[in-house]
Amino acid sequence: MTSTPTPPAAPSATTASWEQLVTVALLGTDRRTPPGCEPGPGAAAAVLDAAAAETVRRRAGLRPARAARRPAPAPEDPRPPLPAPAARRLAMLLADRPGTAAGGRRGAAPDLMELLPHWLATANARGFAAPPEALPALLDAARGRTDLRPAALRFAGPRALWLARLNPDWRFALRGTPGGGTVPPGPGDGERVRRLWGEGLFAERVALLASLRARDPAGARELLASTWATERAEDRLMFLDSLRTRLTSADEPFLEHALADRSRNVRATAAELLSALPDSALAARMAARAVTCVSLDRSLDRAPVDPNDGSRDHAPERSPSAPAIAVEAPHECDAGMERDGVVAKPPGGRGERSWWLGQLVEAAPLATWPARLGGRDPGEILALPVADGWRGELHAAWCRAAVRQRDGAWARALLGPPTAPEAGGPGAVSLAERAKLLGTLTPGERADWVAGFIATHGLSEAFQLLGMCEVPWAPPLGRAVVDALDIARDAGSYPWSFSGVMGLAERCLDPAEAARLDGLLAVPDESEDAAPGAGGYWAEAFQRLATTLRLRAAMARELGAGQGLSDRP
Repeated sequence: MTSTPTPPAAPSATTASWEQLVTVALLGTDRRTPPGCEPGPGAAAAVLDAAAAETVRRRAGLRPARAARRPAPAPEDPRPPLPAPAARRLAMLLADRPGTAAGGRRGAAPDLMELLPHWLATANARGFAAPPEALPALLDAARGRTDLRPAALRFAGPRALWLARLNPDWRFALRGTPGGGTVPPGPGDGERVRRLWGEGLFAERVALLASLRARDPAGARELLASTWATERAEDRLMFLDSLRTRLTSADEPFLEHALADRSRNVRATAAELLSALPDSALAARMAARAVTCVSLDRSLDRAPVDPNDGSRDHAPERSPSAPAIAVEAPHECDAGMERDGVVAKPPGGRGERSWWLGQLVEAAPLATWPARLGGRDPGEILALPVADGWRGELHAAWCRAAVRQRDGAWARALLGPPTAPEAGGPGAVSLAERAKLLGTLTPGERADWVAGFIATHGLSEAFQLLGMCEVPWAPPLGRAVVDALDIARDAGSYPWSFSGVMGLAERCLDPAEAARLDGLLAVPDESEDAAPGAGGYWAEAFQRLATTLRLRAAMARELGAGQGLSDRP
């Protein structure tokens, strides 16, 4: 009996890999078939059969995994726990999700997420530990808002780092804490300091240098000097910046050495630091150069001014016998000037000579000028006319010098009275300059000056100035802001033009001011010139402000911190 030979089996789709089967399923068997499967009506069933067989194979092929090593227990947080009301408040703040109402209308409800920075600042000031159950939500909030991270990680404490090592979404906590939670070496731990400085990551070394500089400035400087020659230029620049903390004349020899650095940015930073030391040799060299450019001359007549020269303002009319400041800008930038930090090439739109003059005057000690200009005080110097249209350039350089040298007398003179026309003062040529000059004054002086500015000029240009004032705002400043907002409401415009100031008021007004807002909560009668519905929007804005202030007062009581939040937002 003759047997009929069995034909060889057709190739099967089961030889295809799982990835190939997934690709075929996504594209369809009309466009692609796996290896070993013929196109046609049966292709779809063959793919499903192959997928079923591959699933069984994949499951059967798994080997039991070793049991994961149990993580080490979370470290203890020795700080006292939050009071129960404060813990409930934290949960409420973390549960809030920011959103924008239709049409930009915020309504009267407080923005709880904007209160979280204040709450964290106060909790940190009181030394409380974060509730363990709140840590995931706290880390999620900090993940989405980088401005929250420093305060949130400080409040979260060592347990946040423990959690961050277990969840990749929270790895920012390890990056935000140099060394991933490594405690900087303390006093007397010299061996660990040297080892971390020699072997640590860049962030760890920056943190180490900053920590050491705060408690031992000389030790930090010596540590930096020990490896200075072998550091990269960008690292030298970052390390040099740490010397701003507790800068003294003892740092001068090291900074003088840095003036010869091969990096222009390092040289410029070293020169800036030296010019902040009025008794330094660099400051004396810059003063010697500057006094050759600026002098007092009683014989000057009013020189003609090119009306097309926009870089200079026009000098006022004066008699030939009136004293005036004469300016002769440098004609070249020599090698010595460049070594001392003068940048030779000006930015676009600036003339070379005015650019060099500004740098010389900015770096010269302000104590140079009374003796040079007839024994006059800063206010009298700034009142002098300046020849040839150099007034703006000269006064702007004195502004920068006052900020760099933290000279309050010059800053007051340059600011001028807040009631002056445009509140420009003799030399404050921009809001940014005024804000920087305010930073040299005491908190009380700042608040009084800005209150006077707002009372005279309103809120349209006050936002940047308000940011320089201590929180909570002093009563005169708070009253000036509320009164200006009331005036803006009576003018009939929408409150959105003042949303930035209103947001600052919610965070910075003293909560005790809430009672003063009660008379502003009703919808006012609208005049014919008022924008439609503006009164209702203002009533909501004032209601939200009053509610926020009372909520801040309640938060402070829950944390046992008195009636106000003293930390800046």
